[in-house]
Amino acid sequence: MGLVYCGIDEAGYGPLLGPLCVGAATLLIESWQEGDPAPDLWSLLGGAVCRKPDRGSKGAASTSRIAVDDSKNLKLPNSSTARDPLVHLERGVLTFLRCKPTGPEEEPSEPADDAGLFRCLGIGAAPARWYGGDPICCPRSCSSGAMGISANLLRRELAAASVSVEQMACRLMGEQEFNRVVERAGTKAATTELGIGHHLATVWKQWAMQPSAHTVRVVCDRQSGRTQYGASLVRMLASEGVRVAANVLEESAARSRYELRGKDARGAEARMVVMFMPEAESQHLPVALASMIAKLVRELFMSRFNRFWAVRMPELKPTAGYRQDGWRWLEELGSVASESERVAMIRRA
Repeated sequence: MGLVYCGIDEAGYGPLLGPLCVGAATLLIESWQEGDPAPDLWSLLGGAVCRKPDRGSKGAASTSRIAVDDSKNLKLPNSSTARDPLVHLERGVLTFLRCKPTGPEEEPSEPADDAGLFRCLGIGAAPARWYGGDPICCPRSCSSGAMGISANLLRRELAAASVSVEQMACRLMGEQEFNRVVERAGTKAATTELGIGHHLATVWKQWAMQPSAHTVRVVCDRQSGRTQYGASLVRMLASEGVRVAANVLEESAARSRYELRGKDARGAEARMVVMFMPEAESQHLPVALASMIAKLVRELFMSRFNRFWAVRMPELKPTAGYRQDGWRWLEELGSVASESERVAMIRRA
């Protein structure tokens, strides 16, 4: 028996501008047995991964361990001139992606640019024209050869621990879809529910409903201060065409746990456990990796966003899209954007 261990987290829930991104990372731990505690992958993979960049590390070009943590701890300030602000996010995501086996019809796991990365993560067409243009080189903070060294280091550690990278994905929601979802549901929380539901449905269909001996566990970062998610889980999955019942295992300030049960086409019972907890990125490596996926994708889309508008107004200072700076940016943009463009790019919640 093994453990299918999935983490889900978002980036971009609060900003005024730019997309909402919900990332997911799924690993399989073959050595895990039912009843064992959640595996500490930082310990299991300790020869290749760490929580903070190794002291003295020169970045992705070195043979240091790969930092995996909450994206807020790894993203460098945009004002950084000595190093690319995305160096640690890029190294972590691209290294794990290179260690994920790909089938004959899947996108190669060594993307040469951001467009290839988006396809690897299941992201389709750009949601607005300001995210278009030529692809951005990827990796941009190091050479492909240096990334290959990091991947070889991680592959050896994964093999030694009987761990495999099964899935890495991101659900991207552009501004116009974001606004439609909020208007239809009457609550901003529906946007993250849609992204989480998308990933839960994938885990359910690919692993929970398959005839195997694997146990399936999903960990999500808690959404605000909520402790009750049973009805939301049923609703999330119903919107993705999955019918389940949610049994409450625990609802407390520390965690909310649910057992989801349903049946496959043959009538066989399928189940998985889903948990929401605060600061899940600090306790579960798949959630930290999901956080990094979501943040990297959002930052790359914002790079495209700023590039598009800089062509029309070269002196315009870039924005990360957060509310205070977003309003500054819109004021400076002035009449360069039409009224219809301004309406389309502003998130109304």
